[in-house]
Amino acid sequence: MRTSSCINYYLLCLVCWILLGISGVCTRSHSLVKRMTGLYTGPYFDTSSPTNITAQLGTRAFLPCKVRQLGNKSVSWVRKKDSHILSVDRSMFIADDRFQSIFVEASDTWTLQIKYVQGKDEGEYECQISTEPKMSHIIKLNVVVPKIEIESREKSNGDMYVKTGSTVTLRCVIKQSLEVPFFVFWYHEGNRVLDYQTGGKLQILAKRVDGTTDFSSGLVIHNTRKEDSGNYTCSPNNLDSASVILHVLNGEHPAAIQRGKSSIPGCCEVLWWLAGGVTLTQNNSHRLLIFVLTTMMVVLTQSFLSNPASLVPR
Repeated sequence: MRTSSCINYYLLCLVCWILLGISGVCTRSHSLVKRMTGLYTGPYFDTSSPTNITAQLGTRAFLPCKVRQLGNKSVSWVRKKDSHILSVDRSMFIADDRFQSIFVEASDTWTLQIKYVQGKDEGEYECQISTEPKMSHIIKLNVVVPKIEIESREKSNGDMYVKTGSTVTLRCVIKQSLEVPFFVFWYHEGNRVLDYQTGGKLQILAKRVDGTTDFSSGLVIHNTRKEDSGNYTCSPNNLDSASVILHVLNGEHPAAIQRGKSSIPGCCEVLWWLAGGVTLTQNNSHRLLIFVLTTMMVVLTQSFLSNPASLVPR
């Protein structure tokens, strides 16, 4: 009898323990449901995702929109500046295939992807839920356009002047760059690609400028010769190119080259005015006088050009 009583006692305890466990699970489930619904009985936006996105020109932009408890509602993306509907759920309503709507179920996130970002893509985008009335969440896209230029100590008025046999460094700087380019090509005279050599006559070095968003690619030319003159172009894979003209001088002075370029047009302009005066003059004596004055002007101009020192005041 004692044995059967003990067995009944243990069975009773086991049943009670099972009933308590079931009630505990029900209580936790009820509290979980209550916590999930809470103040929100329908769809709502999770505001923990960013609302200000910055992308670099030519790269990809990702605009996230987290929607909780969506149920049977739809999510749409609308470009706010022209009210163009871009997508409804995963279906696209724009001919531009750069736009795509991506849904990640694990995080309840609807992401608008824009490939090969352009300057015109900058602006506000609206994530909408098809409730009545509609619920909307605004995300702003900022497009950064990097600036590219070639810097050098020898640069003057857009051109570079170096002496034969010297070492020159062309430094191509990309400013405000969010993404480092995969490669930077250097061209000489527009079509000749310069090799990436670690030594010898040419050196090409690329690096991120410390403490900034700038990126630098340097072309070093050792023992420059006359044939190294010409146009040099720096061309990153994801940006526009920048160019500079290199002049390798063999004894001549850069100022003489610039003066030779600038003085001739001014002289020609004066001669054109005088020639016009000769043509419009009817009187032969006046024509002769103007012809003499023109001849004297040409002689004086040539003498000044051949002797630049005469222009310097003493």
